[in-house]
Amino acid sequence: MTMFWEEEDDKTLPYEAPDTIYDVMFSIECKSLPVDHAWALSQQIHQYLPWMDDHAGSGIHQIHVAESNNGWVRPEDEDALLFPSKRTKMSLRIPSEKFDEIQKLVGITLDVNGHLIKLGRVKKKSLGNSGVIFSRYVLLKDGQSENDFLIEKADEIKLLTGTNIKKMLCGKIHLIRTPDKTLKAIHLMIADLDDDTSLKIQQHGLGFGRELGCGLFLPHKSIKTLKPIE
Repeated sequence: MTMFWEEEDDKTLPYEAPDTIYDVMFSIECKSLPVDHAWALSQQIHQYLPWMDDHAGSGIHQIHVAESNNGWVRPEDEDALLFPSKRTKMSLRIPSEKFDEIQKLVGITLDVNGHLIKLGRVKKKSLGNSGVIFSRYVLLKDGQSENDFLIEKADEIKLLTGTNIKKMLCGKIHLIRTPDKTLKAIHLMIADLDDDTSLKIQQHGLGFGRELGCGLFLPHKSIKTLKPIE
């Protein structure tokens, strides 16, 4: 595990996030879904929303089910299946002016490698101003070390926001398969952010592959219980 970690005072202050970009969450009916569904899901969504690649910050979140306290965790085998519950959602990150177009998805059924997802009601979810944010998937370059990856992301954030990042933490590596190649993506947490920096990273994202759920950041509730040595 590789990280940046320099202690500083908490910078989080009350803040109201602008709704220029936000997540929309669909209720779904789905009996099962491949763990490795990012490519197939993106192809289905783009049939209805071909403009997504042209709007910076837009993206398609991979679908996650809750991990349980009895030992179940998300499997990594490409043939493994997820079993969504009634509470499981499908989420897209979109610019606010595209919300009306999102309504066309309500009631349709997506075919994700033979697994059907019927989309139900949709609601908005604003981005949060958390001082700690994370992405489950940020793409690694071929042969890139975690240390080089962190340096690259620090430089990218500096260019985007003007901020020098002092706390980043890498996590587990995941494989995302496409018809052309297998991509490597890593979990990335960024901490000690002021409101503006946190929102800019969430609104813009980092790296590439938004259509595969990569580089999309979410607020994290707390980092105080995490131990850097773990």
